[in-house]
Amino acid sequence: MDGEHGELDGRFLDALVAAVPEIERALAEAKAFTVIVREQDQAGFGTWLDRCRDGPVSGLAEGLKRDRAAVEAALELSWSTSPVEGQINRVKTLKRTMYGRAKLDLLRARVLSA
Repeated sequence: MDGEHGELDGRFLDALVAAVPEIERALAEAKAFTVIVREQDQAGFGTWLDRCRDGPVSGLAEGLKRDRAAVEAALELSWSTSPVEGQINRVKTLKRTMYGRAKLDLLRARVLSA
């Protein structure tokens, strides 16, 4: 492949692509989508959707097309739910560690003190 994988992974991918050539196109389209998201390229997203209509990632493209307004908003706006998701993960981790050991008052105290 293109040298971004380890030696073993690269050999595995080479063998996989040799056995199923469509995997190379799927990998290329996945990488292209990653670039579109990282660069917040709204125009590129529309082009990518059209290009992927018939191919190995057509299911993904169709799902993203159904939710196109949300995807384009994510590409256009700088808003992110990442800080909120981090807090949710923190609270869920505390809850899992406390499960079956204490009541709500102790869980509340741990969440507020953490």
